[in-house]
Amino acid sequence: MKHANRLAVLAVALVLVAAACGSSSKSTTGGGSTSTKPTGQQTLGAGEGSVSILAWPGYAENGSNDPKIDWVKPFTAATGCKATVKYFGTSDEAFNLFKTGQYDVVSSSGDATLRMVADQDAAVINTSLLTNWNDLDPLLKVKPWNSVDGVVYGVPHGWGANLLMYNKNVVKPAPDSWGSVFDANSPYKGKITGYDSPIYIADGALYLMKTKPDLGIKDPYALDDTQFQAVVDLMKVQRPLIGEYWSDYLKEQDAFIKGSLVLGTTWQITTNGVQADKTAPPVAAIIPKEGSTAWSDSWMIDAKAKHPNCAYMWINWITKPDIQAQVAEYFGEAPANLKACTLTVDKNHCATYHAGDAAFYGQLSYWKTPTAKCLDGRTNVTCKDYAAWTAAWDTIKG
Repeated sequence: MKHANRLAVLAVALVLVAAACGSSSKSTTGGGSTSTKPTGQQTLGAGEGSVSILAWPGYAENGSNDPKIDWVKPFTAATGCKATVKYFGTSDEAFNLFKTGQYDVVSSSGDATLRMVADQDAAVINTSLLTNWNDLDPLLKVKPWNSVDGVVYGVPHGWGANLLMYNKNVVKPAPDSWGSVFDANSPYKGKITGYDSPIYIADGALYLMKTKPDLGIKDPYALDDTQFQAVVDLMKVQRPLIGEYWSDYLKEQDAFIKGSLVLGTTWQITTNGVQADKTAPPVAAIIPKEGSTAWSDSWMIDAKAKHPNCAYMWINWITKPDIQAQVAEYFGEAPANLKACTLTVDKNHCATYHAGDAAFYGQLSYWKTPTAKCLDGRTNVTCKDYAAWTAAWDTIKG
């Protein structure tokens, strides 16, 4: 999906979103100079009676898909905020819908969050208004995908790794590297899959970062012209190997069950689904030796939200331990609130999804929005922004 964006905006400019994002606090530094830092909404008042939620499917269930799965109606009963929910299928769709100003709060992945900040659509979050902030995994708070220079724009919700899944009956020997999906001579041509999004370019960048150190890639989301071209060339080599790209994990799950796909990137929930199907071939999913990319979703509030109090109330509700436990198991992810781990039906859930596992976390490169200002700290070059990634992705797919 094509869209206009302003990702060339410097990170320092992102901090100056204060005018659209809320109040500021002033502090005096040495010499009498004064610096201003946006702080967001200062107090939480009474609910406005309604809230409009933009969410990934599975994040704001209201019982319409399964009467037993409903954390929206109890929220309304508890707060008086009547919730309407709109689901989206991709980060680009979420970005475009959020820009309309029709939604108070959104569950955004790291490949969209900084775009929302750069376009001044996201409000600064005042964490003092968050009842569960102290219980959220510190590995997920105030990170490059949900904050700018320490200013919080997103509240962690849940996360998961992008794994390498393979059909154990077909793919032999068992792969241990992402090279298995980039090998031009792969015997699995036509049965390999990749994630259908420009952010999938980061998977190729991660592979080259570890296998071609001469390119100097330090961050798979910070690529200069030479590095970017090398990654794009790799993705074009992979293109003829792809049987189909996926964005709907249930469709990928079905393809692995039927055997039309045998190798490629996936999520833990997809692996669980294939393994639970008695008709499916045996599969396994791993973190390859190069590490993996990953996603971490955050709740963000519109800078001009019509119902900001109800938006904060929703975030406080959806990050409660009991609700987090329900969402994490239903969606298939690690919860952000670690207190949820004692409340899941499956007592091994958090171990399966590595919640709070710093060692596992250290193998992952979480989705971030590529910007012209290099996210790896380089200042002597310009990096490719998300618009360039999108244009390249269109070319790669053909």
